Amino acid sequence: MSQPKASEIVTVELGERSYPIHIGPGLLDRAGALIQPVMRGNRALVITDDQVAPLYLERVEKSLAAAGVMPMHTVLPAGEKTKDFPHLEALLDAMLAARAERGTMVVALGGGVIGDLTGFAAAILLRGVDFVQIPTTLLAQVDSSVGGKTGINTRHGKNLVGAFHQPRLVLADTQVLATLDRRQVLAGYAEVVKYGLIDDVAFFDWLEANAPALIDGDLEARRHAVAVSCRAKARIVAADEREGGVRALLNLGHTFGHALEAETGFSDEMLHGEAVAIGMVMAFRLSARLGLAPAADAERLVRHLDALGLPSGLPGQRQWDAARLLEHMAGDKKVKDGKVTFVLAKGIGQSFLTRDVPEAELAALLTEMTGHG
Repeated sequence: MSQPKASEIVTVELGERSYPIHIGPGLLDRAGALIQPVMRGNRALVITDDQVAPLYLERVEKSLAAAGVMPMHTVLPAGEKTKDFPHLEALLDAMLAARAERGTMVVALGGGVIGDLTGFAAAILLRGVDFVQIPTTLLAQVDSSVGGKTGINTRHGKNLVGAFHQPRLVLADTQVLATLDRRQVLAGYAEVVKYGLIDDVAFFDWLEANAPALIDGDLEARRHAVAVSCRAKARIVAADEREGGVRALLNLGHTFGHALEAETGFSDEMLHGEAVAIGMVMAFRLSARLGLAPAADAERLVRHLDALGLPSGLPGQRQWDAARLLEHMAGDKKVKDGKVTFVLAKGIGQSFLTRDVPEAELAALLTEMTGHG
């Protein structure tokens, strides 16, 4: 197994609100030294979940204390169902009970659920307090912790209530990925593949050669994949912070994927990354159906996902209904003037945005993939 290079820094360029993403091994134990210089006070409130807390909370709090920061913490239940109004209210109440001030630094220690929920709470607590992301899953390190999107789910759909609130700092300690099970690593890997499919065919080529080692725990392969992904996302966010244009490309596979997650009740039946993997296949197959992309590129993606054990089609343990998926998509937050925005492709590394997808072709694709109209 190759050894990782020293940590590196990727900067999200947003003028006075620019911030660094530190990527590499051993960053948890340096968290206090890295966070303290961007703090306005001397208290930090760490928000984590009941799976991450036993693994990393003590190390982070010890690091903060060593840097002269007084740490406090709140532990929430793990899982996508925590991203809702009741848990948001409970978190805000815990923050206020801890007498959080505008100078208190909020630290999100966990995966995408903790990062999204904590970031949203930080955005609205006292009309906005600073926060730091310490992502502990591959998915959060390459995607959700970067870019300032925060929010919760509702019964109407995923991430429909939230705010853009940029962190002051992101610490992506690649060593913590060693505690993830294979399913979680694969779910995060789906978001890594996305960056190759959007506009970096050379990265997709690299992933085809190196993904097995990355999945199996190769430290340098993981560090490289996280760094390339973060550089890609930082570049896109700097160009379009609030998703008025090019940033929407990061939703490749997500319009389909969010519909699948809604249909499975945002449960562990289908993880976010698994839904995105299937969604990206749907996007490429729809592109091929519309004559926009070679069918061979869609099949190349399917072969890659299949080889690693990521789903490329709908699992057969439930009855899927095309009409219900269409209904979920109609409630997507990217709908404009009643039309769903899709990220389609002219080929691998050539994604683009469109709202001109014939409903009949979309319905035909979903019927074909679900086996039920």
